[in-house]
This record gives sequence, C-alpha cells and structure tokens, in this order.
Amino acid sequence: MMFTSWEFVLLFVCSVVLYYTLPRKFQKSVLLLASFCFAAYFNLMFLVIALAITGVTFYLGKFIGRQENDVTRKRIFCAGMVFLILFLAVFKYLGFIESNLQWLLGLVRISVEFSTKGFLFPLGISFYTFQALSYLVDVYWGDENPERSLPDFTLYMLFFMKFLSGPIERAGDFLPQSKEGKAFDYEGVTYGVKLMCIGLMKKMIIADRLAPYLNDILGSVESTSGVQLLLAGLLYPIELYADFSGYTDIAIGGAMVFGYKLSPNFNRPFTAKTITDFWRRWHMTLSFWVRDYLYQPIAASKRYWGQWGIVYALIITFVLLGLWHGGGWNFVIYGLIQGLYISYEMLAAGFRGKLEKFTGKSVFGVYSVVRTYLLFAISLVFFRLDTLSEVWYMFSHLSLSLPHGIKELRMGMPDHDIIVLVAAIVLLFVYEYFMSKRDLLKAVSRQRAVVRWGIYYLFIFLFLVFGEFGSKDFIYLQF
Repeated sequence: MMFTSWEFVLLFVCSVVLYYTLPRKFQKSVLLLASFCFAAYFNLMFLVIALAITGVTFYLGKFIGRQENDVTRKRIFCAGMVFLILFLAVFKYLGFIESNLQWLLGLVRISVEFSTKGFLFPLGISFYTFQALSYLVDVYWGDENPERSLPDFTLYMLFFMKFLSGPIERAGDFLPQSKEGKAFDYEGVTYGVKLMCIGLMKKMIIADRLAPYLNDILGSVESTSGVQLLLAGLLYPIELYADFSGYTDIAIGGAMVFGYKLSPNFNRPFTAKTITDFWRRWHMTLSFWVRDYLYQPIAASKRYWGQWGIVYALIITFVLLGLWHGGGWNFVIYGLIQGLYISYEMLAAGFRGKLEKFTGKSVFGVYSVVRTYLLFAISLVFFRLDTLSEVWYMFSHLSLSLPHGIKELRMGMPDHDIIVLVAAIVLLFVYEYFMSKRDLLKAVSRQRAVVRWGIYYLFIFLFLVFGEFGSKDFIYLQF
C-alpha cells in the first residue's frame, strides 16, 4: 500500500487509535502488527524475506558481541557481511549480472540458459539491508552493543513508516526510542500530521502533476523535440525532489505521531553551491551512510596517496552509490559522474576561490547554485533513462529551437496545470526558505484559533482542488 492510498490511511488511523487507547505495554505490538501488515500487503514473501534478514542480523550481532576471540569475531562478522551483500545482490543485481554474463559468454560462443524473470524484487530491501549492514559494523567496531530484544530489533528493521524508502536509520538512534512507552503528546501528534500533509502536497500537487508529462517525453526520447527533451531534463530534478522529499515528510511525520523521531533526509538541496554540499543536503541518511561505512575506511586505507587517495575513495564510493540505485551501466556512470564532480571541486578549490574574489560573492553565489543544479540535472539523465543509447540520443538532440512554435514549451500541459505547477513550486521554495529561518508549523500552532483553522481549511481546500488523486508509486520504490 502506498502512503497516498486509502488502505494506508485505514491502517494508519487504526494503528494510532489502538496505539494510544490500549495499555502502553501493547504499543510495540501494535507497531509490529501494523508493520507486518504493511509489508505483507504487497506480497507475503516481502515480509518473509525481511523477517529472515532481521533474524539473521539480530543473532549474528549477538554472536559477534559475545565472542572474545578476535579471529572468531572477525570471521562471524565477515560471514554476516557477505551473506547480507550476496542476499541483496541476488535480488537487485542478478539481471545486471545475467546480461553481462551472457555478453561475455557470447564472446566465446557459449550458450547458457540463465533467467531472472522469476525473481520478485522485494520492496524496501535496499534500505533495511543497509540498516542491517551498519548495525553489524557498529557492533563489530564496538560502537553499538548487541541488541537483546528481538521485538525491538524487528521494529527497528521493519517499522512501517520507513520500510519502503527510509530514512536509513542507525540502530543507536532508533533502538533507544523503542524501550519506553509513549504518552500521547498533542503537539507532537499534530505537528506530525501537518508534516504528513506537507509531504502529500509535494507528492500529489507537484510530483504527480509533472510525472505524466515527463514520463511521456522521457519514455520516448526519439519521438520528442529537442527543446522538450531539454525542459524535461531541467524539470526532472524537481519532480524527483518533490516525490522523494514528499515521501520523507510523510514518513517522518507519521513516525512523530507515534512518538518516534526519524532522521532528516533533505535540507534545501537546490540551494547548494557545490555538488559536495549538495550531497550533504540530498538523501542525507544515504550520503552519511556511505561516508561513514565506505568513503572513510577506503580513504584511510589510501591515506599515503595524499589527495589522490581521497580522489580514489570518492570515485569508488560514488560508483558503489550509483550501483546501490540499481544494476545497470547507467547507474554506474551516474555514480561515477558524482565522484568526478566532487573530485574536481576538491582539486579546483583554489581556482574557485580566485574566481569568487574576481566576480564578487553575490554573483559567484548565484552562478554556483545554478551550476550545481545543472550538473545534477545532467547526471540524472543517466539515472532516469533505461539505456545508454537513450542517454546518448537525448544529449545529442538537445535544442533551443522551436520548429513548431512556442507551444512546444508547454510539453502538452494545459494552462491550468502550468499555473498550478509554477505556483506550487514557488510556494514550496518559499516555504523551505522560511522554514530554514523559523519553524512555520510551530508558528502556525501558536496563532489564535480563528487564524490557525483558517490556514488549515485553506490548505485542505487547495489540496482537494489541486491534488492529483489516484495512488501513484513513489519513484524511490524501485530502489
């Protein structure tokens, strides 16, 4: 069930009612039951697989924690890491391996029957497997004590508000929250509901309004004009951001309703002046995960290479980050581009400083924000299109010409949709700007009842009138 579906609304409301009306000792059971129903709703095997990974990780952590022999601890740890990585690879990368294996075998004229069509990709597996990997690493490094409660650990892994697409939580942040019952906190619950509404508006007014038009263009690049390809490439980052940050707002807000705090995942990424800063603001839990568990260990192992060791670590880390998004050469190149961007920024820091002094801080700041957005948009072409041939076609046919007149700039959108979309995007960025200065949601709650409810009814009206209803998948479900 999607966060935008009526099935989810029913599950969420029933869970909240039971959570706060039953004795506190049953709260964890309510969340576990809701999480099991949520995962099994898509496919019963999704729940079985998630529970299998959870059980294996839980007991491996206990085994690692109780071993005093360093060699034995290392062997158990390595076995667990290999198991989790291979398990993820089987479901996520077998198609990629198959296609390349067949190509390699074709070189020596060997024919094999090897098909992955029977495999069903379990939703959420990338996110909860990363949680499992970080947990084992933290236990092995001694940064986290092995969890003793299987129900608590299961909730950490399967909590339904973050099951599908994160945020990717660390055990040390989430598990302590599950140890005590939660009293009903009116301010926390209402704040969470407001945040969920903001997420729904991002998703259903911006992302879902843009999606059909961009899907038509990017789904058939060879039959689309060059200027429409250019517009689609420039607008896709906004669709992706509204979709994924909307999902994150719903997840974080829903968790707040139950008294849980999840990690933030976005921090105004389109205000970043460098790609380095962009990745500190975009999908933050994934960025910090790869920083702590991939980049820093790799960079430390190559520290004697100097700055080239850092470049090496960046390239490897971002290639793996690209592969995390999916098995395909387009994702490899997407990650490689990010690594090259950041490496260049590090090596050219001195030149950029001189350029800033020459042009002035304000001019250079605007240039840097635009440049960062355009570089990210270029890389997302590899992320969005299915094949490299489509990518090359799109890049080679970008154009500013309007052979059929200015109507091409509409991308098939009626005036109503254009007006609503432009207004919603502007309001989103204005909202985020003021949220960076002051928490608007808390400020609204402190207003007089007539003002407060007037604002609420206005937003409900706008949502009902301009929202694109009909359950549509979130983009990051495929990862």
